[in-house]
Amino acid sequence: MKTLKLIGALALGAMTAACAQLPDVTSRNAPFEATEPLLGSSPLVAESVAQKQLPYSMNVTEINVRAPRSLTVSEANVFYPRGDIVWRGDPIGDRYEQIETIFADAFAKGTANMNGTVPVVLDVEIARFHSVSEKTRYFASGVHNLEFILTVRSADTGIALAQPRKVSANLNAFGGQAAIEADRAGHTQKVRITGYLAQVIQEELAKPSV
Repeated sequence: MKTLKLIGALALGAMTAACAQLPDVTSRNAPFEATEPLLGSSPLVAESVAQKQLPYSMNVTEINVRAPRSLTVSEANVFYPRGDIVWRGDPIGDRYEQIETIFADAFAKGTANMNGTVPVVLDVEIARFHSVSEKTRYFASGVHNLEFILTVRSADTGIALAQPRKVSANLNAFGGQAAIEADRAGHTQKVRITGYLAQVIQEELAKPSV
């Protein structure tokens, strides 16, 4: 599991909040080029004791990323490998650690400018990281299918501020000559996915809970 501890938040006064319901599943599709992450604080809405919706800005102090070892890994060089984890953007090695690092780096980048008043911890469980095989990348094209479960907790109390939210994010993969040219230009699979996930976490944290 990868854990990142970020800059601590300013001290808070006493605040009592109850858990709020968040959408169970969020899906999105990105075009071939993911945009740069947005900047600034992002509001998250929690339900107060009085059952009122109160927006506030966050300061992400810690990010915990875990890829359960129960996920299956495929190194098969076929057009559509069967596995929860398919990743070719790093040398052959521990794929669990590799994708944990990608998520941790991306989410640290995406939350770096969130300097709000409420310190929070992000717990991220990777549910699927299905990128493309060598065969798919150089002879066709595909989609980087990324799924994770996000839980936002109070850094002060450890209590979840909202129900866990499952997020499904798809990024179109380059194929053929476009993939070769992208690599030459430095737009590798890892660079593109990291940038995309940085944007995804900002968008997720900016959503109100309902």
